[in-house]
Amino acid sequence: MLSQIAFLILTAIGVFYFVKSIKKISRNINLGKPLNRNDQKGLRIKTMTLVALGQSKMVVRPVAGFFHILIYVGFVLINIEVLEILLDGILGTHRLFEPLLGGLYTIAIGFFELLALGVMLACIVFLSRRNVTKLKRFSGTEMKGWPIFDANAILIIELVLMTALLLMNAADVSLQGSMPVSSWFKPLFSGLNEHTAHIVMLVCWWIHWIGILLFLNYVPFSKHLHIFMAFPNTYYSNLNPKGQIDNMESVTTEVKLMLDPNAAPPENYEAPAGFGAKDVGDLTWKNLMDAYSCTECGRCTSVCPANITGKLLSPRKVMMDTRDRLEELGTAMDANKATLNYHDGKSLHHRTTAEELWACTSCNACAEACPVNISPVDIIMQMRQYQVMELSAAPADLNSMLSNLENNGAPWQFSPSDRANWVQS
Repeated sequence: MLSQIAFLILTAIGVFYFVKSIKKISRNINLGKPLNRNDQKGLRIKTMTLVALGQSKMVVRPVAGFFHILIYVGFVLINIEVLEILLDGILGTHRLFEPLLGGLYTIAIGFFELLALGVMLACIVFLSRRNVTKLKRFSGTEMKGWPIFDANAILIIELVLMTALLLMNAADVSLQGSMPVSSWFKPLFSGLNEHTAHIVMLVCWWIHWIGILLFLNYVPFSKHLHIFMAFPNTYYSNLNPKGQIDNMESVTTEVKLMLDPNAAPPENYEAPAGFGAKDVGDLTWKNLMDAYSCTECGRCTSVCPANITGKLLSPRKVMMDTRDRLEELGTAMDANKATLNYHDGKSLHHRTTAEELWACTSCNACAEACPVNISPVDIIMQMRQYQVMELSAAPADLNSMLSNLENNGAPWQFSPSDRANWVQS
């Protein structure tokens, strides 16, 4: 009974803090402007199924895709055994499902062990790619310090969890020698009596469960939040063609009112306080969800033509800057016990420079490459709009073109009456 009470207390604490973190993330996402993404539900479900569940964009790069699927499938299916651990902890039982499933139980545990071995192999491969072969897309100014630690830490945690699972099975007298992977560890326990082996099994059992709770509470602070965010983020994908840029409704309305002084404003219309995105609160909630869904994999940056040619722009950095700024604002709100209207006086533009923003060609290669359908271009365009419409801070060439459009109705510095003169030459 004491063990059950300790288990329930630890589990309740772990779940409490996890829910608290998720509520904060949800609050931060809701700081964004409204956006209706509830249309075409069938297509949205199909997109989520293919991209998030089916990993369709991961396998574009076969090596990474294969090992990622190993971890993904292992994570999903091994949770069936985690469910048994949860029920055993609550009820005080040991291998609750074994008498219910009979011979199928041994087959299932054996299959889970093979998956655990696959997960361990994939983690070792990914650690090697980051720290030994050092793939270029895992580097960059934005990938120093915490991002490097985070990427390695989560892989090491998964290795520890899988090792504890296999050692737990290896020390379990009822399974010893019958499992495809944990039987390899049998020599470690061959000299132990049944009581000592049982204690070792319980220690591994507790390590595994406590590790799961720590992992659960680490994820909201990690890039691996995409484990949970990938599904809603792909469901709410932008289903329009990637090159389609939406008109700013507020600008359209204002222009119509200026052109027709007798026109009545739409019902409940409020003149915009500003244009474009100065800070995260000016972006849509989907942009902010994108930021939290970023896996920092670097696929976007690796295909960005601006980045490839040596320019400062990194679409991954834009997403990381957005998430970091959102976390900064959310933390300030918590510290000041503030409402959703609170602002700390800082700006997203303090993190992402104009040079980065204007290097973007709006080709959407980053959005096409992203395995969870994030669109860095959408954020970049809104930040550009702020630069142009609020600060008049566009590059000189662009300002010249905009001036010609305003005065001449065309990008060129010719009056409309001279526009057809070229045909006479």
